[in-house]
Amino acid sequence: MTEENPGVELWARAPAKINLHLELLARRNDGFHELETLMAPISIFDSLSFTATSDEALTLSCVWEPGIEARRTLAQRQGTGSPWEPLPAPQSNLAWRALSLLREESGAESGGCLRIVKRIPAAAGLGGASSDAASTLCLANRAWGLGWSTERLATVAAKLGSDVPFFLYGGAAVCRGRGEQIEQLGAVPRLHVVVVRPRDGLSTAAVYGLCEVPDVPISCNRITRDLLEGDSGRVAKGLHNRLQAPAALLSPIVSDLAKLLQHVGGVGYLMSGSGTSHFVVCWNRRHAQAIAGRLRSMGVGVVHQASTL
Repeated sequence: MTEENPGVELWARAPAKINLHLELLARRNDGFHELETLMAPISIFDSLSFTATSDEALTLSCVWEPGIEARRTLAQRQGTGSPWEPLPAPQSNLAWRALSLLREESGAESGGCLRIVKRIPAAAGLGGASSDAASTLCLANRAWGLGWSTERLATVAAKLGSDVPFFLYGGAAVCRGRGEQIEQLGAVPRLHVVVVRPRDGLSTAAVYGLCEVPDVPISCNRITRDLLEGDSGRVAKGLHNRLQAPAALLSPIVSDLAKLLQHVGGVGYLMSGSGTSHFVVCWNRRHAQAIAGRLRSMGVGVVHQASTL
């Protein structure tokens, strides 16, 4: 173990992600699915801070960024729908579970104070909770002086959720198994996107509950090669998400948004993860800026201009 850092506040930014490819390969005996997915982190971030304490208490403060909270409050007063979901109670938060599990498995005797400022929409297929959990593991590892490697932290991350290990490594990756088998892609040319989170969200479990494993799964090899070559046009043509059809059965907004995105001038579009967020692939930053402005004028939900990291 390395030296602990009690009283020292450590900071991290937890990025969202998009799935450029998501295919189901088989049903597992544990109720999950074998999958193959190509994911990339994007420039939408939650902010986290963690301070180790000398007592054993674990505390968590998780709030929406002030501007978002103001919009949520206004929507509630007006009785209109809001794409910003209520945040879970502290001990139901995946980041708190990450802290608790890491302390249990490491034998650390310190406590800690975790603060999260949320900007990534929840129930959106953007991985916000998983990213927060991964960043929490990294911060606590440093603050508690554990000195664990990324690979060792990944064994804890895999127990928390399928997407959590991906966020430990950084950069685009192909993930297999339940998501815990990570094939990092190294340096990848930047992809410019516009992300739309409509007012309605979806439960990941509910979406997976309706999905079917195809007889002939679609491989991600081709789109992975196109991404590494920086060909936005070919990447856009190869976008695939097996969960989009079952998500559309649960929420008509998925089909409605897909139809709208056909006509905004993007190179291609897709639902991310289990939805309901969609992203539009653009040629460059200026193209993304124009499409983001067009979508905001339509009032389709929360619109973010972003790029892959």
